[in-house]
Amino acid sequence: MTDPRQPLIFDGHNDVLLKLYREGGVGGAAAFITGLSGAMDVPSAQVGGFCGGFFAVYVPSPTDLAAKYDEMSKPEYQLALPDPIGWAEAVPVVMAQAAILFELERLGALKICRNVADIRAALASGIMAAIFHIEGAEGIDADLHTLDVLYAAGLRSIGPVWSRSTIWGEGVPFRFPSSPDTGGGLTEAGMRLVKRCNTLGIMLDLSHLNEAGFWDVVRHSNAPLVATHSNAHAICTHSRNLTDAQLAAIRDSDGMVGLNFAVAFLRDDGMMRADVPLLQMLRHLDYLIDHVGEDRVGLGSDYDGAVVPKDVTRISDLPNLRQAMEQHGYGPALIAKICHENWLRVLEKTWGG
Repeated sequence: MTDPRQPLIFDGHNDVLLKLYREGGVGGAAAFITGLSGAMDVPSAQVGGFCGGFFAVYVPSPTDLAAKYDEMSKPEYQLALPDPIGWAEAVPVVMAQAAILFELERLGALKICRNVADIRAALASGIMAAIFHIEGAEGIDADLHTLDVLYAAGLRSIGPVWSRSTIWGEGVPFRFPSSPDTGGGLTEAGMRLVKRCNTLGIMLDLSHLNEAGFWDVVRHSNAPLVATHSNAHAICTHSRNLTDAQLAAIRDSDGMVGLNFAVAFLRDDGMMRADVPLLQMLRHLDYLIDHVGEDRVGLGSDYDGAVVPKDVTRISDLPNLRQAMEQHGYGPALIAKICHENWLRVLEKTWGG
């Protein structure tokens, strides 16, 4: 490739809003422009050819990360699901992180995109394109009033659950080895949420739903099935990964899978260790392409929310991944599809323009 920053990468999932929320909130948003200690910021984006993606608003559970990662470094593990979080507790966190996203737009760091035309315009102008996404819908009330308000504010993508139960359904736990078939499916409220998102044109992210919930969405949604940051269960038998049957459903809906960089979902042994060669990422990409087609696979890094392979620690390292794809035999057209074109295709189909 002539320019290691091309084609531009549009990514299915990041947690930089959570990082900024923990490190000063709105008042610290300017650090995203000058430089952060994590995986993402504007200077790194310019080096790596990162043009934007899904910016997740996420309400964290109290967690001992060191203990969690230690447990996930064992040959087998089953982390307990965190306790549910109620709407009244979740809403202030959702508002605070959304305010950070709006402040980043005010500062000129990014553009919140409400349709694909907005994304294309941002890419053409060189400004980061951001999709307002919610991961785990604890901040949405059962009457869906909050959903309508957030949609008016720019929300265009939502995952009904993270890996804990909500009024909408059950999340899939962090368990290895394990099937994703770990519990019950969507609640009646969850089915209403799915239908309202279809009506509004809000994309539904299935990455953290268990298998029963996944199939409930298949039955009740009329939109393409999308898992923004998930991998192939046939390679890594983690509960968070997608089975062949799920991949077939995504293919048949003309949906999308974003390759998750989180090492525990990449490695054959499911361990949380960063010594993962890029070839292992390409194994998952090969498998996903074989099962859903080259028009339905992209990237969903989970940057600033997961341990990722050492060769792609920051978005400034993304040229390493492009080079690996090229050396693996992917042609320019396929690399461009994986890097950003497939995301724009599925969003245009979901949002209607």
